Amino acid sequence: MPRGRRLIVPNCPHHVVQRGHDKKAVFVCDEDYAHYLNTLEKAKKEFDVAVYSFCLMTNHVHLILAPKNRPECLSALMKKVSSKQTRYTNKLEGRSGTLWESRFKSSPIETDTYLLQCSRYVELNPVKARMVSEPEDWAWSSYGVKVGLKAGEHIRTWLDADQTYLGLSPNKKERHRRYRAFVKSAVPEQERIKISQALERSQLTGSGKFVDEIERRMGLRVEERGPGRPKNRSVPV
Repeated sequence: MPRGRRLIVPNCPHHVVQRGHDKKAVFVCDEDYAHYLNTLEKAKKEFDVAVYSFCLMTNHVHLILAPKNRPECLSALMKKVSSKQTRYTNKLEGRSGTLWESRFKSSPIETDTYLLQCSRYVELNPVKARMVSEPEDWAWSSYGVKVGLKAGEHIRTWLDADQTYLGLSPNKKERHRRYRAFVKSAVPEQERIKISQALERSQLTGSGKFVDEIERRMGLRVEERGPGRPKNRSVPV
């Protein structure tokens, strides 16, 4: 059966995940993580794609990426980053072959309603996997930068700030405090399921209104609509 068309929307954030081949480890030491982030930094500038959030796990990566007017640049970025990591790993290990699953998954995100929630989902991955007890204990995510920790100073120079994050407060310290409280607040199960299912099915993460808007913009029918807005989407004050 032919693979379905991947939906990439210009000027829209996307939740992207790429997994290691056969779920095998992609990163085994700090140098592996650092190499991936170095490549991501260069690729985002080359293809003019914003990076709002990320979390590198041992055998997969979560990214929130926003292409500008050329949606094909998102796929070009992912191809560049994954291929460079494959060559790097193969050279170190004296091997050949693929490092990743052949196809990354992506889900366009309704910015006002779900972007902060998706960022929280991404950055809580190490906690959910019980690799750390707190998100700040995982060095390879965007969380530390977004709550003002000193670690990750270099990442701070190229990580992009989306409007929903900036909208938490015009004051940087207060924004850091509010985002920390938001990430560490209880995550509604409905929200977690919606984000996970939308990503696995490469569908939209958003409301019915958002689906209608994307259908009009893209001139296509989006199948298998999920549930509507989450019951609780407030952020702490």
